Amino acid sequence: MPEPEEKKPQEHRERTLDARSLRGLAHPLRIRLLGTLGHDGPATASQLAARLGESSGATSYHLRQLAAHGFVEDDPTRGKGRERWWRAAQEGTRFTADLHANTDPEVRGAANLFLHEVATIHTQELATWLGTSGDWPLEWSQAADMSDFTLRLTPQQLTEMNKEIHAVAERYRVTGAAAEDAPQVRIHLHSFPRRSSAD
Repeated sequence: MPEPEEKKPQEHRERTLDARSLRGLAHPLRIRLLGTLGHDGPATASQLAARLGESSGATSYHLRQLAAHGFVEDDPTRGKGRERWWRAAQEGTRFTADLHANTDPEVRGAANLFLHEVATIHTQELATWLGTSGDWPLEWSQAADMSDFTLRLTPQQLTEMNKEIHAVAERYRVTGAAAEDAPQVRIHLHSFPRRSSAD
């Protein structure tokens, strides 16, 4: 009798942003719509409007804009009725260093908006966890982490450290995919230089 085929983990599909796609994404509601579809799965414009406290007209318009730039798409497994179901076309986006160096003021403005909106979302997610952690079993409060470190590093060392941390997260993404009954866990990584008053 042949051995059952080992199930291979799905490849993580990530979209690398360029100047054009960044301009298409850089709107607070579009960023939140894409994040919600990525975290919570397919939804209609009306469902997304209710979750995000927006009008369905606004969510419909911005979903169409996201679709025009390839960030979202129709979900062919749903939508048998009148309402259109949307899903994220990728599992994540990647912001690359060349966008920081772009000299086009429109691209620079879009980059600043995108990064500040992501930082705001991270802050909101952390505040939500702190406000609701008592609703979770104690083991989750003991497992969760909110740490910070101050290191003396060169840009090259920081790049290498970030790569190592990303590799660890990817390893756990692959092994964690088998635990379908486990809740989602959000991991934020912020690493940046600061000027010390002692310098």
